[in-house]
Amino acid sequence: MIKTIVKDVLFLGQKSEPATNKDLSVGQDLMDTLQVNQDRCVGMAANMIGVKKRVIIVNAGIMNIVMYNPVIIRKDTPYETEEGCLSLTGVRKTTRYQNIEVEYLDGSWKKHRRKYSGWTAQIIQHECDHLEGIII
Repeated sequence: MIKTIVKDVLFLGQKSEPATNKDLSVGQDLMDTLQVNQDRCVGMAANMIGVKKRVIIVNAGIMNIVMYNPVIIRKDTPYETEEGCLSLTGVRKTTRYQNIEVEYLDGSWKKHRRKYSGWTAQIIQHECDHLEGIII
């Protein structure tokens, strides 16, 4: 279901709770909402649609990946960049890492451990910040 984008910084500034397999519909809602915003958005976290659960979606080029309970377990090669956000106005400076390794559960509740680099890694880092209540 397509959801309204949350812009309340007090809500966005709260940490998200772990997702359970009862939260699979949140992944579908993120998929639907990202699809209608794909002209101006490449990733979303569940709190951006009003759900305080650890679920993100990331555009990885040819497909969108929904990640439940993602954890960045390794990162290297920091760089400075500026990012915008569908929930916020303007852009902000931040430090990101060129290469990351992330563990997450997929929609079948199967655990994955994958390496990402470049733009996809940056999107994952931004969305994981949302889960921690970090507003970038």
